[in-house]
Amino acid sequence: MAENGKNCDQRRVTMSKEQHNGSFPDPSSVHEKKKRDREERQNIVLWRQPLITLQYFSLETLIVLKEWTSKLWHHQNMVVSSLLLLAVLIATYCVEGAHQQYVQRIEKQFLLYAYWIGLGILSSVGLGTGLHTFLLYLGPHIASVTLAAYECNSVNFPEPPYPDQIICPDGDSTEGTVSLWSIISKVRIEACMWGIGTAIGELPPYFMARAARLSGTEPDDEEYQEFEEMLEHAEGAQIPNPLFDLAGITCGHFLVPFWTFFGATLIGKAIIKMHIQKPFQEYLEAQRQKLHHHSKVGSPQGENWLSWMFEKLVVVMVCYFILSIINSMAQSYAKRIQQRLNSEEKTK
Repeated sequence: MAENGKNCDQRRVTMSKEQHNGSFPDPSSVHEKKKRDREERQNIVLWRQPLITLQYFSLETLIVLKEWTSKLWHHQNMVVSSLLLLAVLIATYCVEGAHQQYVQRIEKQFLLYAYWIGLGILSSVGLGTGLHTFLLYLGPHIASVTLAAYECNSVNFPEPPYPDQIICPDGDSTEGTVSLWSIISKVRIEACMWGIGTAIGELPPYFMARAARLSGTEPDDEEYQEFEEMLEHAEGAQIPNPLFDLAGITCGHFLVPFWTFFGATLIGKAIIKMHIQKPFQEYLEAQRQKLHHHSKVGSPQGENWLSWMFEKLVVVMVCYFILSIINSMAQSYAKRIQQRLNSEEKTK
């Protein structure tokens, strides 16, 4: 017993000496190093280090393109089939014939759906830091349709020019009072497509968490810490977008089936959320003059200052969104460099 006690004491002394000699890294020093690396990456932005940021952004773009090219190379059959289908569609679109009237109709609907789906994707990508397209596009569209419905006492807006331009139908409307359900039915397609886009934007966190769980690799504690800090900034929001991404990460980590997750997200965002989005009933009083003119007369030339400010706000938000993408990709490349240097130090 005494010998065993002496051996245990010797092991403790040996381990303490090895720890003081640097054999075992100090957790506090590791945490400080990660903190310094994160602060160094956060300084790589266009307004502080423009040349380095653009250089890292270009290199990260090349790496991403190389990864996608490698993935496509391993799925040659799918790529060839997609190219053949694309060639057939282009030929059908370009060749003149009686089918062009159907092609134009399909093209119009496809562009309309793609437009709203794309806006929905932009709204939900980036863990809630994406472009908030509901306030910029879908909300004003619902507001204009709501105002026009009550002003025209009808939702039978001629098409074209709807939805690019809303003109009251000629003659007195015989529909009577416009109901809220008729207004919802008028904007259902746009709202559903936008909701589908937001559901698609929730898929990247799900797939990343699922791939990490299946590969057996441990999550990066530093990335979790950054995610928690972002949630702290978003806690003042009514329903912060990062919570939806957190649901995707959780479902991917626990290997929830794809169609179970995506189906629930699609139903919640494209159907339920769309019907509880309250249409706006108050809009600018000056917009009423635009609802009773005819297409031959032309639009009124008077432009109010609020619409001018709104256009500039949209431009500023789009520019900031593009700048955030450049900064994020540059910081991703800086993280690659730091991880490579850390691995080289560990192997020495």
